[in-house]
Amino acid sequence: MRGWWREIAGLVLPVACGGCGRPRTELCPRCREELAGPGPRRVRPLPEPAGLPAVHAAAPYADAVRSVLLTHKERGALSLAGPLGSALAGAVEAAAGRWDVSETGPLLLVPVPSSRRSVRARGHDPTRRIALAAAGRLRRRGRAARVVPVLRQRRNVADQSGLGARGRFANLAGALEVVSGGARLMEGGRVVLVDDLMTTGASLTEAARALSAVHLPFIPGQGGATAENGGVESGFVRPMAAVVACSPSSFDPNRN
Repeated sequence: MRGWWREIAGLVLPVACGGCGRPRTELCPRCREELAGPGPRRVRPLPEPAGLPAVHAAAPYADAVRSVLLTHKERGALSLAGPLGSALAGAVEAAAGRWDVSETGPLLLVPVPSSRRSVRARGHDPTRRIALAAAGRLRRRGRAARVVPVLRQRRNVADQSGLGARGRFANLAGALEVVSGGARLMEGGRVVLVDDLMTTGASLTEAARALSAVHLPFIPGQGGATAENGGVESGFVRPMAAVVACSPSSFDPNRN
């Protein structure tokens, strides 16, 4: 009900820019340009955790980008999923690189799951919504893509926002698993983990661990895929990752 009401309210109530608050615009040109960032690039948190897949991000998490993400996630400005999805689509393309769909299948966007408690409190799942928007944008660009929400939380976790780096990793260790039948949904495509934001890399590391435990018995056309290029090694899922934003220090080109 809460998510439905937000959808209706967004159609009839005055809007303001999700980045700077400028009235009568969902996202002003200046904030839209900031969300696009300097172009997607490989990013690494410091320190970089073992097991973190190669991550590409669209923009640094600061100023207008931070405001847009929070406005979408916490304030329920659902229409912002479109521009956020466009930014994520660019990061997915950068992560995927040259990927021949005719030989190896579509891009499979796997969202890092939110807790059921958070989804109930917010009235929506922000990462999944952005992932769906990104997949739609990729298809309009001529790239086969779909969202496969195969990860779920196997136990309750604490709110990550109040935890330091060590606490985040301890909080998430072993918390995710692949749903029954999830391996079949990932066959024949290139798996890309997606999230709205990376800080310490704890969520993506745990998501990658959960996927790496899944064995795919038959992957058509992926004989040459390797762990390094985000494919499959010995039949196990080896994902890449893409996010809308990450901390500015992780985005520093001198470290990547």
